[in-house]
Amino acid sequence: MADALVYPIAAPAFGGFTPVAPGVWWVRLELPGPLAHINVWALEDGDGWTLVDTGVGSAATIAAWEQLLHEPPFTQPLKRVIVTHMHPDHVGMAGWFTRRFGVPLWMTRLEYLQCRVAASDTGREPPEDALRFYRAAGWDEAALGGYRGRFGKFGRNIQPMPDSFRRIVDGECIRIGEDDWQVIVGTGHSPEHACLYCAKRQLMISGDQVLPRISSNVSVQPMEPLANPMADWLASLAKLRAAIADDVLVLPSHNECFRGLHARLEQLEVGQHEALDKLRGALAQPQRVVDVFGSLFRRPISPDNASLMGMATGEAVACLNYLVARGGAVRERRDGLDWFSRRP
Repeated sequence: MADALVYPIAAPAFGGFTPVAPGVWWVRLELPGPLAHINVWALEDGDGWTLVDTGVGSAATIAAWEQLLHEPPFTQPLKRVIVTHMHPDHVGMAGWFTRRFGVPLWMTRLEYLQCRVAASDTGREPPEDALRFYRAAGWDEAALGGYRGRFGKFGRNIQPMPDSFRRIVDGECIRIGEDDWQVIVGTGHSPEHACLYCAKRQLMISGDQVLPRISSNVSVQPMEPLANPMADWLASLAKLRAAIADDVLVLPSHNECFRGLHARLEQLEVGQHEALDKLRGALAQPQRVVDVFGSLFRRPISPDNASLMGMATGEAVACLNYLVARGGAVRERRDGLDWFSRRP
């Protein structure tokens, strides 16, 4: 199915931009870490422009934007900032833009509020609930030490958020220039992720909800340890297939613009169910969360990489919670550890 995807536009260089359609520009910004980049989008909006996503809130990103803002079309007035979801590479510069240009932030309510909550962790000690969550998953003291060291990092990767926002909701049409962009909310990767779909132009800004070469992380967080985001994620894939035409040009946050949306949605769905089937097979004997990494991930997961360890644990718990919710597995807590086994 990978052959069904077509990539018609070459990516711009870091700190550069390229048109993908009349009045729509693709900006690529550098990111630290393995992702390396984020794509953000500038849309012509009458006598100005609208920005969709912003880049991580770092000195390097500020420097990149300072250069871009001296080049057309970015010399025109900024009208608003729309953010697809709360992760720092998307929302990180939102406060910088809204304060500098006196424009509103448009965002779904859950993403805005969850972002404010996560940013408030900066400077505090890791809560005991979170340490209990990771101990139950099978983390040793070395892994917990890595978590303590990086706790609160979220807030250090975003500029201070604006104290107000304009809420966007599922199904709403946002008029940008001469075009209507429909908000289509997906869940699983984040609480209330907003995609934007312009049926007239056959364009879809997908954020992290659909990526062409990588799969979005779907994780359970310590704040809600029994959540079932995997069910939300799979339901969102079906929702997008029903709502959006297959011939759309998808503008994702990572990798390249592509055609072949329905094929990619099928890849993601089939791949996830294959992983869940493999996981259920591994539960013939009771397993801790850390014991099932080999069934779900191709690369080794080491406690030395605290960020990767956290994402792997969150996604493994998401898969296990999904099986438990569907009656395919059972959870038992013994001596502070969660053990999962296949239901006969």
